[in-house]
Amino acid sequence: MKIIILGAGQVGGNLAAELASEANDITVVDTDGIRLRELGDRLDIRTVFGRGSFPTVLRQAGADDADMLIAVTSSDETNMIACQVAYTLFRTPTKIARIRESAYLTRGGLFHNDAVPIDVLISPEQAVTTYIKRLIEHPGALQVLDFADGKVQLVAVRAYYGGPLVGQELRFLKQHMPGVETRVAAIFRRDRPIIPKGDTVIEADDEVFFVAATADIRSVMSELRKLERTSKRILIAGGGNIGERLAEAIETRYQVKIIEKNKARADHLAQNLDRTVVLHGSASDRELLVEENIGEVDIFCAVTNDDEANIMSSMLAKRLGARKVMALINNPAYVDLVQGGQIDIAISPSQATIGTLLTHVRRGDIVNVYSLRRGAAEAIEAIAHGDPRSSKVVGRAIRDIDLPPGTTIGAIVREDKVLIAHDSTVIESDDHVILFVVDKKHIRDVERLFQVGLTFF
Repeated sequence: MKIIILGAGQVGGNLAAELASEANDITVVDTDGIRLRELGDRLDIRTVFGRGSFPTVLRQAGADDADMLIAVTSSDETNMIACQVAYTLFRTPTKIARIRESAYLTRGGLFHNDAVPIDVLISPEQAVTTYIKRLIEHPGALQVLDFADGKVQLVAVRAYYGGPLVGQELRFLKQHMPGVETRVAAIFRRDRPIIPKGDTVIEADDEVFFVAATADIRSVMSELRKLERTSKRILIAGGGNIGERLAEAIETRYQVKIIEKNKARADHLAQNLDRTVVLHGSASDRELLVEENIGEVDIFCAVTNDDEANIMSSMLAKRLGARKVMALINNPAYVDLVQGGQIDIAISPSQATIGTLLTHVRRGDIVNVYSLRRGAAEAIEAIAHGDPRSSKVVGRAIRDIDLPPGTTIGAIVREDKVLIAHDSTVIESDDHVILFVVDKKHIRDVERLFQVGLTFF
């Protein structure tokens, strides 16, 4: 597939790396020559220096025969104009744009071919807000992913010393939870993937990914780790777009406070948020945190646009007694350094956004894609089509499907029914199949499984 990416920042650069490794023809456009040179030296891609909304620059990047344009520059307006130019002059089939400003998103009917021709809108702030909201709703989870319109969830937890399943084989999972259907999709032990089998033994500190019907998630988590008490008090550091959206999303269910250092922005938040207490000050102000009873806070969530400020305020909050701290970190080099120490969860905005983009790049009928463990693995929701002659999966039991190495099928959603996958489960046409792929080099093989041929021998 021939893809033009506008913007060589964190999202554009990470996306280029993901797609270039899958034998796509990638061209990255940016006005930052140094960043382009770094990407060109590291990846097998083309780079073009210039403004992505200019017709001459798009033509130089290969827009005449490009399959897809992905506009993820830091400017909403540049992204929108680039899509307009690509549609008007080059008839680019698929145009994806990152739009940050909520004022553009709240107006219905703006994005279509007769107005601003964008096929897929990506809102990083909304993606990150949803990501954090799920973590708040599932205390103890490292990651929570929705599939099949929320019917199924994939959850990552860290197994703890003395947990009911630690030291036991996975085959005994059913005995521990006789009324709950679940499947362990993958285990990461000291950052290395383990494909789970019946005789696999869970060890303390394993990062365990399991899939279950959404209604059963809490029961499964209780087997793998101590169930944390439900969060009540949330303190958000940073009242930008993400902080405001997060407060709006959770203020009816939790006691929410938000700290914002800009006085004008704090006044705006106070006027627009209904139940959230807005504080004007710095989240790194020890006296302010103590005054606001940081020791009684269940979750401290730092979401400013400054990585260092998020890290330092989170570490301070943890030291002062906050039960759990989360920090938004844009620099991927920081994520592995801080997560699991004093900072419980490090959130990468680019990883939260890239999954949405990958959904529209994958071949076959792919509904959802989630990039996991900083891009090392993927969770995919694919729809099976065809019949036993035209499909490699329809009409076949899971044991008879030639799954690529490191790939497991966790669950199947058939109409409104959730089926946890077993070797004898037969896939039918229109099933939603949730797969976990620990080795990214086999993604193309997974896509081919769900592509329907004229005949299949």
